[in-house]
Amino acid sequence: MLSWKKQGESAKGLMRIRHGIELGSLSDVGCHRENNEDRCSYWEPADEGQFQTKGRLAIIADGMGGYEGGQEASRLAVETVEAVYADTPDSEPQALLVSAFQAAHERIQEHARERSALHGMGTTCTAIALLGHHLYYAHVGDSRLYLVRNGSISQLTHDHSYVSRLVEHGVISSEEAESHPQRHILTAALGAGTEITPDTPEQPVSLDAGDVLVLCTDGLWGVVNDDEIRGVVSTKNPHDACRELVETARQRGGPDNITMQILRVGTDGSR
Repeated sequence: MLSWKKQGESAKGLMRIRHGIELGSLSDVGCHRENNEDRCSYWEPADEGQFQTKGRLAIIADGMGGYEGGQEASRLAVETVEAVYADTPDSEPQALLVSAFQAAHERIQEHARERSALHGMGTTCTAIALLGHHLYYAHVGDSRLYLVRNGSISQLTHDHSYVSRLVEHGVISSEEAESHPQRHILTAALGAGTEITPDTPEQPVSLDAGDVLVLCTDGLWGVVNDDEIRGVVSTKNPHDACRELVETARQRGGPDNITMQILRVGTDGSR
């Protein structure tokens, strides 16, 4: 098992990561930002009985709202989602993720009301729960979750962005969306608006041994295309794949913070 983190250690501190996955995690400020408004976390319970019901949790978030606001929003989102998922009495993983997102949304808004300088802050958030070989997830914003399987890559999440809506309505093509000047305008974020409805799968996604899950912020996918991500994660372990992909994003200008987590499923995803 492999675990490597540069930023976003679990709020619960150091932990044993059980066999069944390889994990790589890396966050980089990029080439043009002074601070890192991204955040990520990986958690699994120490108790074996709880592990059988909660499994593994990985989260990624990309904050917005100014120098301090973005950092605060992503921190609050990751910490709250992890705490609610970890501390709520045993429940179905998908329901836990939705409850955790709602709590994070409310906590960010409350924090902004208490500090006027943080008004308008918000964050993307994508969280996955792995229970055995079943994948659950919740998602708001334009960070992404990919599944790489048998040489193919598919985006499991849907971008909540202005440009994504243009593509859906046939106004522009997917190719035009990649370079559209307004591609980073979000239509949903934790902390923004009165209510939040995270995207979730209708049924948990069944995973196979060898599947690779990639969580990343737009600092990566905005400059490294899907096929390039597929190629790297298919041929390298998660540790080296994180380093290579982040370095590629930096070589292409690194206009934004770059954060990703890669999880490769082993023969036994539950242990």
